[in-house]
Amino acid sequence: MLKVSSGVSRFLNQMSNMTFSKCEIFVSAESLEIIAMAATHSNSAIRKTENLKKLLEIYEMLGEEEDVVNPSNELIKEGHILKLAARNTSAMDRYLFLFNNMLLYCVPKFSLVGQKFTVRTRIGIDGMKVTETYNEDYPHTFQVSGKERTLELQASSEQDKESWIKAFQETIHIYLQKNETFKSAFKDVEEVTDLKISELGKRAPRWIRDNEVTMCMRCKEAFNALMRRRHHCRACGYVVCGKCSDYKAPLEYDGNRMNKVCKDCNSILTGNIDSEEREGKKKGILEIEAAQFSGNSIMCGFLQYCEKNKPWQKVWCVIPQKEALVLYLYGAPQDVKAQSTIPLLGYQVEDILRPTDPPASFRLSQSKSVHSFAAESEELKQRWLKVIRMAVTGEEPESPEDNHSTEITQEPSSNGV
Repeated sequence: MLKVSSGVSRFLNQMSNMTFSKCEIFVSAESLEIIAMAATHSNSAIRKTENLKKLLEIYEMLGEEEDVVNPSNELIKEGHILKLAARNTSAMDRYLFLFNNMLLYCVPKFSLVGQKFTVRTRIGIDGMKVTETYNEDYPHTFQVSGKERTLELQASSEQDKESWIKAFQETIHIYLQKNETFKSAFKDVEEVTDLKISELGKRAPRWIRDNEVTMCMRCKEAFNALMRRRHHCRACGYVVCGKCSDYKAPLEYDGNRMNKVCKDCNSILTGNIDSEEREGKKKGILEIEAAQFSGNSIMCGFLQYCEKNKPWQKVWCVIPQKEALVLYLYGAPQDVKAQSTIPLLGYQVEDILRPTDPPASFRLSQSKSVHSFAAESEELKQRWLKVIRMAVTGEEPESPEDNHSTEITQEPSSNGV
């Protein structure tokens, strides 16, 4: 392909240094058009040959078990990636082959001769969505959601993550354009854990990890190791208790096999749902989900918290953009109900350390009410104080620079707390 293109370029350079009569110019232009057309066809043929050669290589790497050798298939991107487990915080080595019409999610196999993989899942580009996610333990994460399965993946670096997301976005965009169904595949703000009622059971959900919640996401009762354990709804991906997951319903994405679902999804999937429940009841001030606020917050992140003489505990703190004068305290980033709220207006801010205070701590006091907090570092403490000092005076604070990328990846140390 390079030979054909470079040959045409050399020909053009030579022509620019020569003098011609009008007749010769006409003939040369006509000839050049024919040559350029031939070069285009040659380049296209070479690209198809190179693509077919690559497809054959992939076919061999997949143990000659996957039907990928098709002229309509075009490899867009491939590479190693880490898959985050839904039930725990482990990350597993995986390999992705992204084509123009599908994604092959593979597991590496031991081989003495070249790379070998086993295809775990084939996800169609039709209906696929990709979203950047934020994980306090694992940086550079993003989510790929298809009709067949939803994957939460971790790239090796921020640059690698952006490269993957860009490849997915461009592939989906082109696919939808070719199929005349482009409807804006990506939105600026999207709740990635919630599926629309129309998609429930038709698309594999992203499972909320166990350590991201401290209470049942349906009845809001706290989990414990003995009496109230964690279960996952196969329809919406929520973490729920045994009582709220004691239902089964057929799910289209799993071949209409019966799966464990929560009570809300069971009502929707079986048709037994009233209009009040479908539209959603009005929520109390504590019943706003942490994830709903964290994505649109002025400040959010983990802090150690102590009230009166109670022991210190780690809490997920959020100052939402819509309620910039209120501090919400959650047990975990995906909890569906806040433990408490602190209306910041009128509070006194104290950041002078007392002998018993842990490092990087500060206090909010009003009358006999005292709330103590401790950040991971002095820098984070000052960022929180900058926002809180504005809020206590009634002035709506602005989001500090790079809040999201820094705050939620920091976790307060328990040293001295």
